[in-house]
Amino acid sequence: MSQFDLTEDQLAIQEMAQRFTADAITPHAAEWDEHHHFPRDVVKAAAELGFGAIYVSEGSGGIGLGRLEAALIMEAMAYGCPSTSAFISIHNMASWMIDTFGSAELKTRYLPDMVACERLGSYCLTEPGSGSDAAALKTKAVRDGDHYVVSGSKAFISGAGENEIYVTMVRTGGEGAKGISCLVIEKDMAGVSFGANEKKLGWRSQPTRQVNFDNVRVPVENLVGAEGEGFKIAMSGLDGGRLNIGACSLGGAQRCLDEAIAYTRDRRQFGQRIVDFQATQFTLADMETELQAARTLLYAAAAKVTAGAPDKTKFAAMAKRLATDTGSAVVDRALQLHGGYGYLQDYPVERFFRDLRVHRILEGTNEIMRVIIARELLRQ
Repeated sequence: MSQFDLTEDQLAIQEMAQRFTADAITPHAAEWDEHHHFPRDVVKAAAELGFGAIYVSEGSGGIGLGRLEAALIMEAMAYGCPSTSAFISIHNMASWMIDTFGSAELKTRYLPDMVACERLGSYCLTEPGSGSDAAALKTKAVRDGDHYVVSGSKAFISGAGENEIYVTMVRTGGEGAKGISCLVIEKDMAGVSFGANEKKLGWRSQPTRQVNFDNVRVPVENLVGAEGEGFKIAMSGLDGGRLNIGACSLGGAQRCLDEAIAYTRDRRQFGQRIVDFQATQFTLADMETELQAARTLLYAAAAKVTAGAPDKTKFAAMAKRLATDTGSAVVDRALQLHGGYGYLQDYPVERFFRDLRVHRILEGTNEIMRVIIARELLRQ
């Protein structure tokens, strides 16, 4: 076995995720997309395999795996539905943040239900006026005795209105990153409300709404970490989130490559199969090469994040940028190989084309990934 091979345990995890996807996700994903249906029952079924707490510690009820194992799971599930896989990734991020930075009391109160996906978690950082400039967030939390009083809004929140737990970045101090803290806010706390479900290009199997906080009283014990550590906590969560979104792009692109091979083998033009044209073969070869290159970088980055390597953030940013750009490019070429049929909902490629597009925006835009990479290079 070389250093580039998956271990037997990792292969078993990958196979389990692939079987679950084939049975519970792939046959239903098109219907979920068409009817904007959130498959909460399937998310809960994924939790029975441990997928609701992939890198939550075993002491907190999770399965305590590394980031490479998580990427394998996300990639496998995205083969069926990138939207559903990404939703599970976001829930895992919220659970991990509570487990890693929360007090013992906070973990005891929230994690058992989150591990089982009885209660689902959202990650709340982006605001209507602060996207890439996340440190400029304005949602305020003012200390009032044994509570914080929270006012403000968060935008583009996956699971908003459906999920029960919101791991939320708020401003408890002055301007900039050092004034940001992290609070766990519950759906049913007085003053929490939600905007209309966003009408999105893709990711239609999960709700996305604005979350509003109108003088919400949040107990001080719901603080994650210490005051002023919120931005650091948010960024540490993003390393893993970026890997997972990259993995979702790999899974979706792999599905579309497989669909393109099957379609071009079956479809005939000018007296021969489309796959027999050398131009088609060159396109398929490039799709495979680029996908494997992105996968190799992402797996290497995942190992660095698990190990806490000094360059983990740079590698997570590089992997996210390459995997999501490559995923979109592969799906685009798969649609082209399908011709007009690729544009129809009768074939799955158009759904993946829509779902994967947002991966280049969320968890930090790919332009911000380049900023991070360049910053790390220039520090050397």
